[in-house]
Amino acid sequence: MTGSGELPAERWMQTIISYLLRGGVALSAVLVFAGGIIYLARHGLEMPEYRTFRGEPAEFCCLSGIAADALSLRGRGLIGFGLLVLIATPVARVAFSVFSFLRLRDFKYVLITLIVLALLLYSLFFRMR
Repeated sequence: MTGSGELPAERWMQTIISYLLRGGVALSAVLVFAGGIIYLARHGLEMPEYRTFRGEPAEFCCLSGIAADALSLRGRGLIGFGLLVLIATPVARVAFSVFSFLRLRDFKYVLITLIVLALLLYSLFFRMR
């Protein structure tokens, strides 16, 4: 046991989760920053046109469009992909927690975490009408 009364496996789980969260946020920040730099370099001097409304381009309505734009190093694609990474970071944390609780054989928390993961995924992939 460690000085704080935690088991080594629990400490390992907390360490991995902290790296996962920090890495996800850092990666997201780098992607959004790089996308912003690229976008401003290409479009920074354009005058905005506020008289007509232009919604999001169709390619930004699906994950494949955002990924294609990010892979072609377009500014808006990198910004969108960075935001997707930021959204996926806590979801990945919850998914990792399921496997960690399974490893610890803490089935009550496995069930609770699976419910939280199901709610997160439902809210991401299904729209309420």
